[in-house]
Amino acid sequence: MFTPIYDITPAITRALMSIEADRQAVADLPIDVTVLAGLRETARLVSTHYSTQIEGNRLTQAQVKEAVAGARFPGRERDELEVRCHYRAIEETERLAAEGKSLTERQLRCLHGLVLTGQPKPTPYRDGQNVIRSSRTREIVYLPPEAKAVPGLVADLVKWTNQQLDMGELRVPLSAAWAHYQLATIHPYYDGNGRTARLLANLILHKAGYGLKGIYSLDEYYARNLAGYYEALAVGTSHNYHLGRAEADVIRFVTFFCEGMADAFAAVRAQAAKAAQRGAPDRTGQLRKLDPRERRLLELFRRHATVTTAEIAGHLGLAQRTVVGLCRTWLQTGFLELQNPSRKNRSYRLGKTFTFLVE
Repeated sequence: MFTPIYDITPAITRALMSIEADRQAVADLPIDVTVLAGLRETARLVSTHYSTQIEGNRLTQAQVKEAVAGARFPGRERDELEVRCHYRAIEETERLAAEGKSLTERQLRCLHGLVLTGQPKPTPYRDGQNVIRSSRTREIVYLPPEAKAVPGLVADLVKWTNQQLDMGELRVPLSAAWAHYQLATIHPYYDGNGRTARLLANLILHKAGYGLKGIYSLDEYYARNLAGYYEALAVGTSHNYHLGRAEADVIRFVTFFCEGMADAFAAVRAQAAKAAQRGAPDRTGQLRKLDPRERRLLELFRRHATVTTAEIAGHLGLAQRTVVGLCRTWLQTGFLELQNPSRKNRSYRLGKTFTFLVE
């Protein structure tokens, strides 16, 4: 599989700097756990609305919320099913990220299964050629790879994604952007490719510590800048995958993706700051005493009373061997306490003197 080499332009540099600043600011905010749960639910619904809207779903944002809760809209049954399925796929994405394990091809296929049917069953790849045509002229705008090439290409993408999550040769937003572009370019299914590609990008961000407490939505940026999104994806000198599209210069899409992340993160930072002022006591002083990894780990303990080494590694975006050493240090400082000391099922809880930070 082609490994991207990016020319980090000033626009990408500015976006990455903005993303990092906002990510750290949100991580430091002492948001009440109840308020945070509400913000997460809103983000899931917003992502569901805009990701399905990109594909032609006609439900409004208010109707999406009602449909997820079980409401019926006569004549819009397909739209109802689509948003319910996508909402379940977002939940599964968050669960996989928290699990902290390597991405598998089966997981990716199950995410697609959730997108199309709402069931976490792996879907088969397309068995024939599909063609993307202009809705206006009906001319071919993209010819994906042949069906026989799809399994190998997806397997390579999964392998590459895991290498990036483990070794981090590229900055995380760049890795997520490439994975999004590549899955959409492989186009392994007849339907649901765009939604699955966007979920994959979010899964990578969450796994690598860019989940932003689960309260952001990149899909809104794509939907509001839809022409730019499609133009950024339509790169390369040929509309044929095997004649240059696979190894095209994707700088335009990477720029679009990173600027979208920066836009979404900035909005979340402002929203989270207001939420923190409304609901939580001022714990800024105590938080400043923690290092960045410890502050990020508090978010995991807000969701779970006990966590495993693998879950910590997935949340922080680190290799498990690195986390083992960190946990040893945190046990010595009292930041962590052993919940289950067995080597096979070792788990941790937050130290007693720190539990007030997640209450």
